[in-house]
Amino acid sequence: MPARGQHQRARTTRRPLTLPRTLAITGTAAVALAFPFLTATTASAAPSSAVSVSSATNYANNLDGWIRESLDIMAQNGIPGTYNGIYRNIIRESSGNPNAINLWDSNAAAGTPSKGLLQVIDPTFAAYHVAGTSYDPYDPIANITAACNYAAARYGSIDNVYGAY
Repeated sequence: MPARGQHQRARTTRRPLTLPRTLAITGTAAVALAFPFLTATTASAAPSSAVSVSSATNYANNLDGWIRESLDIMAQNGIPGTYNGIYRNIIRESSGNPNAINLWDSNAAAGTPSKGLLQVIDPTFAAYHVAGTSYDPYDPIANITAACNYAAARYGSIDNVYGAY
């Protein structure tokens, strides 16, 4: 309990900073980014010429990175979905194993087992494949993106899926 007259600071949840792939930075901001040890007065003396900073986004080769890369591809293709909706469904469907395969359900009995992070069968994967991703249903990015494309067409978004498809 805080002492009398003192207030506790409210806790805030930090959100990750997302930046566009290409960012135009001008003048003192460019100098401040390039030379963070300079003081504000030194940085303000720099010429104000435009600097273009372009960097490819590097994604981690893990569940977090696969979801983030898929979300970027989905955004480029107008496919709705959120990190939480994708993550929730992946954990339920495959526990995060990109090589998961279901060999016991009705799809498997019919000869088309569910595969990958979001347990997509081959015909659905082919029908909802998103250009620019792999044609391998075990590829995490391709699997997530195709499944989210299917969920968007069928349910409005992967966020609306709370059970097996």
